[in-house]
Formats: sequence, C-alpha cells, structure tokens
Amino acid sequence: MGFLDALLGRTKPAPPNLDALFAVPSAAITLQAATDLTATGTGSVCFRAAEGRAFSDIEEDVQALLGMGDNKTPVQVSEDKYGFTWLVCHHDPNDIEGLVTDLHAVNSSLEAGGFGPQLLCTIVGFRNRAGQPLGLVYLYKRGTFYPFAPQPGERRDNALELQIRGQLGDDLKIESDLGRWFPVWGAPGL
Repeated sequence: MGFLDALLGRTKPAPPNLDALFAVPSAAITLQAATDLTATGTGSVCFRAAEGRAFSDIEEDVQALLGMGDNKTPVQVSEDKYGFTWLVCHHDPNDIEGLVTDLHAVNSSLEAGGFGPQLLCTIVGFRNRAGQPLGLVYLYKRGTFYPFAPQPGERRDNALELQIRGQLGDDLKIESDLGRWFPVWGAPGL
C-alpha cells in the first residue's frame, strides 16, 4: 500500500485464503447444533470462463481429477444467465469434508493455472427441515464468507442470514460489509 492509499483511506483487500474452506465442516456442525440446517452434500464454484486452450485444459483436468478413483464425484458444469460458469459437486450429505476438499481442489487448480482473477465464489448448500435453502458463500476476492438464504420470488430471508452470521462468527471469517452479501439467485446447488 502506498502513501497516497494510506492518506486517502484506501485499504488493500484481504488476499484469498482457500484454506479457509476447510473451516466449513466445523461451521456445519455449529449450524446443525444451533439450528435445524444440515448440509445438502452439494457445493459449487463460480468463475468467469476465459477463452483459450489453457483454460479449457484446466477445466478438463479439474473434471478428470474429481472423477478419478473409487469415490467418483458427480460433477456438473453449467452457465448462468450472466455468463458465469458453475462447476457443481455432489457428495453424500454426511461427507461435507469430502465436498469441501473437492471444492478446494477446483479453486486451487484454477488459481494455480493463473486463473485466480476469474474465480468469484464458492457455495456450500444447506437446508432446514422445511426445505429452506441456505448457502455459505465464500467470496474469493475478499477471503470472507456470508450466508445467503433465498426465498421464492427472488427475496431473501435477511433475519436468517443475520442469525447465521451471529452463530458462525467464531467458525468462519464473516464478511463485515453487508453490502457485499451479494444475492446469487439461481445458483446451481442451492
């Protein structure tokens, strides 16, 4: 950070810390104990697909990596209406550690291939007994999490989101700027 940045009150954003994803299984235990939210076994990584052979090679490598071995992870690739690509992983709901490991592998592969700037977010899905979805969203560029609780009609359950923020403050680095709690309407896996 330079002198002018300090003088004008600009701050550097926190660098991404993909290892923060490994705190999600602990947060899932907290959610299950404090609420009736349980992991769905579905998670997704959102990124802006780049053009060119190098990017398509990494996409293929990631899909091959997740589809290897005896524990093949079902993976879906889709594109949303805004042109973002979503790679969705499915695991048994009781295997949140495996899901998080696969999501970390996707993010790490894209980052190691030089495509870190194209990474937007990672979402791990939860539901309560009534079927209310909740996503724990990891903002790659901020290195923080926030809860997103969509409701029908592109509305949000703000009370639930704030409740979850309070419950997970010790488990995850929660995004303090509520203006950055972006809605991810129609996110695959939610």
